[in-house]
Amino acid sequence: MTTPVRNIAIIAHVDHGKTTLVDAMLRQSGIFRENQELITRVMDSNDLERERGITILAKNTAITYRDTKINIVDTPGHSDFGGEVERALRMVDGVLVLVDASEGPLPQTRYVLQKALAAKLQPIMVLNKIDRPDARPAAVLDEIYDLFIDLDATEDQLDFPVLYTNAKTGVAHRKVGDDSTTLQPLFEQIVTSIPPPAGDPAGVLQIQVTNLDYSDFLGRLAIARVFQGTLKRGTEVAISKLDGTIQPTKITKLFTFRGLDRDEAEQVVAGDIVAIAGVEGIQIGESITDLANPAPLEPLLIDEPTLTMVFTINTSPFAGREGQYVTSRDLRARLEKELLTNVSLRVEDFGATDAFRVLGRGELQLAILIETMRREGYELMVGKPEIVVRTENGRRIEPLELLIVDCPESFIGIVMELLGSRRGEMKKMVNHHSGRVRMEFSIPSRGLIGLRSQLLTDTRGTALIHSLLEGWTDYAGDMAMRPTGALVCDRAGVSVAYAIWGIQERGEMFVGPGVEVYEGMIAGENAREDDMNVNITKEKKQTNMRSSSADEAIRLIPPREMTLEKAIEFIADDEYVEVTPKSIRLRKKVLDAKKRPKRWQEIRASVDASS
Repeated sequence: MTTPVRNIAIIAHVDHGKTTLVDAMLRQSGIFRENQELITRVMDSNDLERERGITILAKNTAITYRDTKINIVDTPGHSDFGGEVERALRMVDGVLVLVDASEGPLPQTRYVLQKALAAKLQPIMVLNKIDRPDARPAAVLDEIYDLFIDLDATEDQLDFPVLYTNAKTGVAHRKVGDDSTTLQPLFEQIVTSIPPPAGDPAGVLQIQVTNLDYSDFLGRLAIARVFQGTLKRGTEVAISKLDGTIQPTKITKLFTFRGLDRDEAEQVVAGDIVAIAGVEGIQIGESITDLANPAPLEPLLIDEPTLTMVFTINTSPFAGREGQYVTSRDLRARLEKELLTNVSLRVEDFGATDAFRVLGRGELQLAILIETMRREGYELMVGKPEIVVRTENGRRIEPLELLIVDCPESFIGIVMELLGSRRGEMKKMVNHHSGRVRMEFSIPSRGLIGLRSQLLTDTRGTALIHSLLEGWTDYAGDMAMRPTGALVCDRAGVSVAYAIWGIQERGEMFVGPGVEVYEGMIAGENAREDDMNVNITKEKKQTNMRSSSADEAIRLIPPREMTLEKAIEFIADDEYVEVTPKSIRLRKKVLDAKKRPKRWQEIRASVDASS
């Protein structure tokens, strides 16, 4: 007798508590020993995920509730990692839609719900964080119904069950305030509401690969959903490649999921999620089917990328000092390896042999890739993010974003002025009379590049910003560039406090004293629009002459810490971010000051080119 199975994905906006809820479900399902040492958010296994408190990669686990196996897929909340969500929805028959009981549905809630409804998946609505003092579950539930209607949900989909949870304490309620003390109502709802997987265990074998993993002992592992048939260990099967060719292979090992572990299995029947070893060269989206009677599934369709960046080798005077992998061959191999597991990325050759054009969903997705490469020992340089422009029927079109800004009432004017200069149009404004206002804008994707840091500065760190790809629109023309220039080092050496003291009045410094610099490296932001060449290595000359300013104390303003995201947002068209395992530096593309065009010439050239 086969075990009953339910396959669900947990989808929500970022920070609404998906991974915390999976944590509580794992703990209450009896997966862990009583004396087992546990960390919080066990599903966030990646160092970057734990540091940032976000989910980047979709991961799956499984629990057992009253003889029913529940496969759970935890998905990312950022729209930049939407490709992970689209793959995860292919593996499941229903979704838990998590919504913060105070914030309500936000752009990513809309995005993931749209995908789930289009795939005809059964939703269970979970209002999380009901313990918040500003929780408003009844009003949020009305907003969710409005969202379902706006997304053209069917009557069956509108008849969804609602649960109220506090994922941190591991409690679920059918009604707010009932006497439940565990997640049992949630487990029962999953078993009753989510349909069992369709598929005939005796039918023709049909399996689709939705994720890849790697084991030092077994090589590449394909994580897949068995849609039909039964897969047995040691059988000869056919891999249907993306180009339509059929490749025979033998299955060496099969694993099913249990908690955070994988159990070896002899066979897996239709409806279950499986990890398959011994399928070298398989890619995401390909099908595993019967060798004698192949019936491949449709390949996965993933939304197109909207942002592009140039990755190139490090050519600065400090190249090769800190990194282990510095050549274009290393860079190409690493990007090709990333393409195997990251289906929403594209890589193209860019003019020179040592530069690559990487296309992705957003700045955060590309910044995570760069940060991961940096930690692996790679040295590289990246250019300014640019949007992908298409030509359709003779018209240039560009991606359009839905932007939601949540800020205090006192900053409404500043936010509207800033977004107006970036071609943003206000669609809606809601005041919940809590001192904060939520505004919705339609804005070209170009307008979001560098917006976050500027908006946080203007609102003194109080604004919350969320965006989502809404569609494509006619190219909106030129947009304001960075209004400030850069303070550029005019010679190599070590920065000196005395020199910085004289320069800091001109703008904001990125470099403190005692830092090694080179010609063309950016040491700070100029308050004016021109670039200024500065000597940051100038020392104070000692003489026997007394002067009134001789003993004046040097007071330095602390330099601005440039993280990778801040550096990517800051740079202009003629600048690079130099990324090494130990340092993040900003530099001009042309290091020699005599050969470098002036900033006003760059601005004039870009205006002439667009007109």
